[in-house]
Amino acid sequence: MDTPARGRNWKWIRAAEVLPPVRFLNRLLDRTSTGGVLLGLVFFALSLTPSLLPRNFVIQGILTGCVFAAGYGIGVFLEWLWNFMELSVPGRRLPRGVRLAAFLVAVTIVFVFLWQSTSWQNSIRAAMDMQPVETNNPLWVTLIALLPAIALIGIGTVLVHGMRFVARRLTGIIPRRVALVIGIVSVGLATTLFVNGVVLRWSLYAADQFYARLDALAGQYEEAPTDPLRSGSDASFVAWETIGLDARSYVQSGPTADEISEITGKPAVTPLRVYVGLRSAETVEQRARLALAEMQRVGAFERSVLVLIMPVGTGWVDPAAIDTLEIVHNGDVASVALQYSYLTSWISLLAEPEVGTAAAQALFTEIYQYWTALPEGSRPRLYLHGLSLGAYASQASATLYDVLADPFDGALWAGPPFASEAWQSATANRLPGSPEWLPLVGNSSVVRFTNQENSLDVPGASWGPIRLVYLQYPSDPIVFFDPAVLYRPPEWLSGDRPQDISPQLNWYPVVTFLQLLADLVLAQTSPIGFGHVYAPQDYLEAWIAVTDPQGWSDAELDRLGAKLTRQGQYADIGPGWFRAAQEP
Repeated sequence: MDTPARGRNWKWIRAAEVLPPVRFLNRLLDRTSTGGVLLGLVFFALSLTPSLLPRNFVIQGILTGCVFAAGYGIGVFLEWLWNFMELSVPGRRLPRGVRLAAFLVAVTIVFVFLWQSTSWQNSIRAAMDMQPVETNNPLWVTLIALLPAIALIGIGTVLVHGMRFVARRLTGIIPRRVALVIGIVSVGLATTLFVNGVVLRWSLYAADQFYARLDALAGQYEEAPTDPLRSGSDASFVAWETIGLDARSYVQSGPTADEISEITGKPAVTPLRVYVGLRSAETVEQRARLALAEMQRVGAFERSVLVLIMPVGTGWVDPAAIDTLEIVHNGDVASVALQYSYLTSWISLLAEPEVGTAAAQALFTEIYQYWTALPEGSRPRLYLHGLSLGAYASQASATLYDVLADPFDGALWAGPPFASEAWQSATANRLPGSPEWLPLVGNSSVVRFTNQENSLDVPGASWGPIRLVYLQYPSDPIVFFDPAVLYRPPEWLSGDRPQDISPQLNWYPVVTFLQLLADLVLAQTSPIGFGHVYAPQDYLEAWIAVTDPQGWSDAELDRLGAKLTRQGQYADIGPGWFRAAQEP
């Protein structure tokens, strides 16, 4: 029974409870989990804060709905745990008044954060040199958020009812708490098996079939190259119909000798490009042998620079990466790429990362064995390259112990995924005081990191026989996503903050994890030079450090870099992007 003092203190609540809106809210809270709603609203608000990449209102709405559902689920679980442990609960009047007040406070926070969300998104856009938006459409964000929130909470409710059903069936046989635990474990296990064994497997199969057919159909009406030095020509060992659109673009779109000379003002030759598709041979070992045979056919080992490229999951090779290398070496470059998947990189990374690793190892082993048998004075310099999942696979091409006696010359790995073991090791063993987003490793004679600001000229350091360079942007979620951010802040948020990250980005448990997960999927939607979209100028600077091109003065390299970074280049870094550099 309420005391007179308590009655006076809560008199205003009793008076307010007769109002229709308050009665509606009370009924709503009676039918839902109070803890779930409150924590869900807090998560809703926090989801509007900035992460690594800018989001439009549609993406923001989907993300916010998912984050609300996560907060609601955690709140429901905490309430259940409280009751399961039979902890004391205050009197009936106090919780109802407090929860109503807490609900109003939470809603107020949501409105404030919705109002502030445009400013937060513009803070990311400013860091990436993007034009600000007038509004982030908070009303649309809220309406869109309802869809995933209702769907996910509905699924969760079904699972909870399933757990309770199992527990009720067992309560007469075993103690109630034991029955409840068994219900949770059994339904959780069944759900996991269903998702992994049915939903994910079917989804991956469907995605693989879709991308495989797209790879086979895309570009099928393009004519095969007539140049006998190109893969897919009549003289080639690689059939034109066995390589897809990305491979055909890579083979056909490189700069010619005349185009390189027009850019550099120096004599040039036309680069050699070899590509072996996933359908070009039955097994990965056969595809690697086919790649070697094709390289021998076109004279790849007679060039001064030889690059083994692992493409991204779909088989795409970044034109900005290979074109800049060919230009700075006046075309005296041969490159070979081996397709290993049809799936996009983020799907391949999560579902089948070992496939790319096996392909990289097969290609490196085949080429390296042949390369080491050549006279050291007349063979080309050997380099590795990969972007994204290609970087993940390329790093696993060989172990250090296998190449110590006769090492390859270097590697450029761009946007290495967070799961890359070699990258993790180098980052974890960085010198104290160097940030995670730009580590200094040892004496910098073997491994160096760089980003938009060229950091490859380390004072007092000189290169050794192998030059390994990681090109990574601090705003790249493919690189800096970390599952542990679920419960602890990432190291890249400590210390000095890089220029391409919003100064208003903060860590919140669970919420930041889900934000970065969304960034992971949207990594390639950022402007060029940010996120997971690497700029020609940054590739050029990295290649200069790795390959040390001869016949160039510092002033000439600076002019070349300026020419390749002209604004016209940044409209669309696709096949033939370098041709804009020739325009006045």
